[in-house]
Amino acid sequence: MSFFQDALAVFKKRDLLFLESYKESEDVYTFLFEKENDLSWIAGQHGLFTISHKKIKNKTRPFTIASSPTEKVVRITMRISENPSEFKKAMLELKQGMTINMVGPLGSFNLKDNGISLFIACGIGITPFRSILKQIESEGNGIDKPIHLLYLDSTKSYIFKDELDEIANNTSINVTYLDSRDDLFQEIDTFSTLNKGNGKYFIAGPRSMVKSVFDFLKSKHIPKKNIKKDAFYGY
Repeated sequence: MSFFQDALAVFKKRDLLFLESYKESEDVYTFLFEKENDLSWIAGQHGLFTISHKKIKNKTRPFTIASSPTEKVVRITMRISENPSEFKKAMLELKQGMTINMVGPLGSFNLKDNGISLFIACGIGITPFRSILKQIESEGNGIDKPIHLLYLDSTKSYIFKDELDEIANNTSINVTYLDSRDDLFQEIDTFSTLNKGNGKYFIAGPRSMVKSVFDFLKSKHIPKKNIKKDAFYGY
């Protein structure tokens, strides 16, 4: 999505009705909101979400929309530690029937063609890839998209694993689960060597990890134009 399209999207504001929340793992929570009929997005995009049920200092934060446009809910999945920010405390306080404000959709972290692609998910960075892969599954064109997903999680919790495995079983998409950075870099190196540096590389996760992977790709002479990044902040 271009800068001007994003600028226009900032004026698209709406209240989302909260439905439910649940734990994905020890410190990862999913929040589901009602999807209105006129709301759509490109898989991989994010929104700006604002707490409206209480006054807090930093009330607006960006989060990936982890559901695909074909699903009937707006899904936000986030990591929440033992000492969460005011924003995340407020998220945990949401009750059915409350609302949260959304601006967007925003961003250009999305799949645009059928070329060879490597998805690199670091921890909670799996969220945009869930959206993209669920969209591919719903369209029934997974056979035409040569995609390999590398999913790094040092805790081995691998949220969405059942869904990802099901998608992999029904399409040509491959998923590899990893728990060390060395193994991740080895897999990236193998992929880039086999494809002779061609293909698109998508990286999502904590900012420091995204930078580390980006620097590794540059060291392998992957053109910057072939790399897309989605760096997450802690909030």
